[in-house]
Amino acid sequence: MMTQPGRLIGLGVGPGDPELITVKALRLLRESPVVAYFVAKGKKGNAFGIIEAHLQAEQTQMPLVYPVTTEVLPEPLSYEQVISDFYDQAAVEVAVHLDAGRDVAVICEGDPFFYGSYMYLHDRLAQRFEAQVVPGVCSMLGGASVLGVPLVYRNQSLSVLSGVLPHDELKSRLAVADAAVIMKLGRNFHKVREVLGELGLAERALYVERATMSNQKIVPLNEVEPMSSPYFSLIIVPGERWQG
Repeated sequence: MMTQPGRLIGLGVGPGDPELITVKALRLLRESPVVAYFVAKGKKGNAFGIIEAHLQAEQTQMPLVYPVTTEVLPEPLSYEQVISDFYDQAAVEVAVHLDAGRDVAVICEGDPFFYGSYMYLHDRLAQRFEAQVVPGVCSMLGGASVLGVPLVYRNQSLSVLSGVLPHDELKSRLAVADAAVIMKLGRNFHKVREVLGELGLAERALYVERATMSNQKIVPLNEVEPMSSPYFSLIIVPGERWQG
């Protein structure tokens, strides 16, 4: 008798506050025999910290340890190739459990399909195995809530931009945006702040680090130290207020 394959489950666990995990995600987390999570070397990881208290002794914990994060690699290595190979191998390891009939819950900060690492496993495995994705509160919504600003009014459009974009491309996209969220700051912060200044948006822009986490920090944009801006930070340029 053939073993029924397990399910691949992408669980969004929210932006940091443990209470922002959904009821559905919590149920599936507790029911899954295997819980996988992406993590940097030597760290526990934010997503794992959110759900750690809910895990049970009989569940298998499966850390998927990134070989690199933001460090510069010596030639001929490239970040893109190294990380692609890592996702290939991670998919193979997860598939071992799925083939054996064990569900694997892959936890992800925020939402699995919004800059979430889970999506790279999904792309590699969803055609072979049943896949279920549970959406989560993403970081930009957590950021808007702690900053106390509506993102968009009425018919305004929202642009979600990566701080990694080149200066001119970032500027051209921000210039036509009704409202914007800029993510992936880190070492890109100085460039992003410079662009906002050139467009006259610096006073409207709001900055937050680790929104909803216990070590959350809200800092005026002009007081942020560019080299200390963490990966889990973002800038919101809210839409112009509408007097409804």
